[in-house]
Amino acid sequence: LSPALTSDQAIVWNKIKGDLTSPPPVFLLHGVTGSGKTEIYLRALAEVLARGRQGIVLVPEISLTPQTVRRFTARFPGRVAVYHSALSGSERYDVWRRVREGRVDIVIGPRSALFLPLPRLGLIVVDKEHSTSYKQPRAPYYHARDTAIKLGELAGAAIILGSATPDITSYRRAQEGRYKLLRLPRRIMAHQGDSQFPKITYAEMPPVKVVDLRDELRAGNRSIFSRALYRALAETLNQNQQAILFLNRRGAATFINCRDCGYLLKCARCDVPLTYHSHDDTLVCHHCGRSSSPPERCPKCGGQHIRYFGIGTQGVEAAVRKHFPAARVLRWDSDTAGARSAHQKFLQVFVNHQADVLVGTQMVAQGLDLPLVTLVGVVAADTALHLPDFVAAERTFQLLTQVAGRAGQSSLGGQVIVQTYVPETYALQHAARHDYEGFYEQEIAFRYQAGYPPFYRLARLLYSNSDPARCQAQSQEMRHRLEKQIARLGLPEVSLIGPGPCFVTRKRGRYRWQILVRAARPQDLLRYVTLPPGWQVEVDPVSLL
Repeated sequence: LSPALTSDQAIVWNKIKGDLTSPPPVFLLHGVTGSGKTEIYLRALAEVLARGRQGIVLVPEISLTPQTVRRFTARFPGRVAVYHSALSGSERYDVWRRVREGRVDIVIGPRSALFLPLPRLGLIVVDKEHSTSYKQPRAPYYHARDTAIKLGELAGAAIILGSATPDITSYRRAQEGRYKLLRLPRRIMAHQGDSQFPKITYAEMPPVKVVDLRDELRAGNRSIFSRALYRALAETLNQNQQAILFLNRRGAATFINCRDCGYLLKCARCDVPLTYHSHDDTLVCHHCGRSSSPPERCPKCGGQHIRYFGIGTQGVEAAVRKHFPAARVLRWDSDTAGARSAHQKFLQVFVNHQADVLVGTQMVAQGLDLPLVTLVGVVAADTALHLPDFVAAERTFQLLTQVAGRAGQSSLGGQVIVQTYVPETYALQHAARHDYEGFYEQEIAFRYQAGYPPFYRLARLLYSNSDPARCQAQSQEMRHRLEKQIARLGLPEVSLIGPGPCFVTRKRGRYRWQILVRAARPQDLLRYVTLPPGWQVEVDPVSLL
């Protein structure tokens, strides 16, 4: 049996059900956090299975979505297989064999699940379609969302892309009519009743308060907690409710320097600042993983005035323990939950209210059902906003919207407090108002003026070499070769950006330079270019960092 649908869900479901025919379209389901997108997925799968076909459900990270997986296995007992890289070789083969033999009707997994041989594929769901986890980080640089759409086209399968914060390019395609846009604009709340399924009503999105940290400094508050966040956290704990504190940065201090000469401690192989981790008193490079002991004296001048600056999740955890010693604090980031199995353990501890405050990175922004969470505090909303990347505003808006959605999921209500030094930024303003359309309008105008996707496609050519001079020379030589090919082929609409050093100039001992090819069809140039050893090419990069 399926639970009753809300009026919003019924409208969406009727449109999807009527279009699950051949050739089926691509649906973009834009639903706010907690609006009931998963129930739509379940209904669509049931319809497809009733027609004798199979389905794939893609999730960005299987270990971060255990509650979602349980809903699918409960609705379709014995018909669901979960597939991911943490399975042993024999386990993966067993899933592959059962799928091949038609003994599995639904496969749930990350991007690798797309390549299982479902002979009667009728539906592919891409949940959280905006997630960058769908892009393969190494060659071949495929994007699972785009691959799913192509697979659906070949198999005659319908595609449902779902997100509370759709990718800008996906939303643009929906505006152009290439995808069918469906909306779930209201959050729903379940109230347990006597029936098998709880009564469903609508709920307001949690109010968001933006705090200007410059005002806090002027008032003499140098704590990582603004006065508003401190008061809200104290009240939440007094009422025996739960809070999430979000900061998308690991460690206790994010850079260390000498106050005598200004020397900044960097990784010798990557040229990026080292991060201090207090739990084991080490300096760690988050790019290559190298660790070392913090020096007692400056390696450059021998001075003893070594200062630790910035803050990461370890620092937030320490601050909570200091100000609220009775609070049970749980830190959830890739340092504490490295193994996939650890994610389930951390989630269970928090869901069972064995912790009061959850401190975490983007892992806590996933679609988790946490009814006792009435406060979400974003400690520093600016961490990704000023990065030299054309998607910086979009990533910030998405993260803030997703993490804010963890508050107020029950009748207890909730609130969100966002701390920032730039409250006037449009990404923050629209996130505070839960206004995706407003953000989209400003972001798409910026992309158009700057010549970025979705109006042009980008191809990133990256060269690395252990010799910095050779790295620069080879990159400049490649620029000249590309210019000659553009002229020879008569491609005036193709433009080049660079060459220049990458944001992370050196990684694992190799210097890195890049050239961007900007065009409606970069392949018109790239198919005539042979790249020498040391070069990598990525079309449609999800980030330029």
